[in-house]
Amino acid sequence: MDAIILAGALNNGPLRGCSPSPYEAGIEVAGRPMVELVIDALAAVKSIQRIAMAIPDGILSPEAKAKVWRTVPPGKTMIDSLSRAFEALQPEEPVLVVTSDIPLITPAAVEDFLRRCEARPADIHYSFVSREVNEAKYPGVRRTYVRLKDGTFTGGNIVRFHPKVFREHSRRIAQAIALRKKPLKLCKMLGFRFVLKFLAGRLTVGEIEWRVENILQLKAAGIISPYPEVGIDVDKPSDLELARKALVH
Repeated sequence: MDAIILAGALNNGPLRGCSPSPYEAGIEVAGRPMVELVIDALAAVKSIQRIAMAIPDGILSPEAKAKVWRTVPPGKTMIDSLSRAFEALQPEEPVLVVTSDIPLITPAAVEDFLRRCEARPADIHYSFVSREVNEAKYPGVRRTYVRLKDGTFTGGNIVRFHPKVFREHSRRIAQAIALRKKPLKLCKMLGFRFVLKFLAGRLTVGEIEWRVENILQLKAAGIISPYPEVGIDVDKPSDLELARKALVH
């Protein structure tokens, strides 16, 4: 299968005081731009044949760039960058999409996610990680959690979907991306009844899957990962400190 890494976000948010890099992907972790750690993890997964990246020039070392099949200039938005990467790849089979700000990700975490995807055939697979799993390995890590009937979860930063999902539903994908840190607003896309169940903590992963399938006419599957690294992105100083400490050898 193919993989896409989205690495075009400007370093103009909470992390701008932590690094002079103009792009988040270039922020140093373990002595390297953190996106290179993501590249290493994907390149070590045997089932991934090609890696395409939406990334500005000047971030990757020659060694890291050699592991990437093709780079494209990022767009103004995440969805624009994704579109450019899809255009370069022209994939026919499901694609793995990951963000550049998960330097703790490991080949084992990616392989486990892909195995779970294969066990549940669907057009789109989205990752979740439970609060218990996160805090067992990284006590005190700060994430945006949602309370469902199945447990308390944070959204993961890897997703797998068929190219037709992007071709036919790019607008809704853009909406979901924009609201990914705002669970209540994201839930409103499902409808009022689902908002009420969400607020009461009675909404299940299965119901979300059913509603997405009902709205988009495609099969969706929520994949609960046992790897906290799937859900820990670096978007604030405390995350950066955690990643740097965790990767000290």
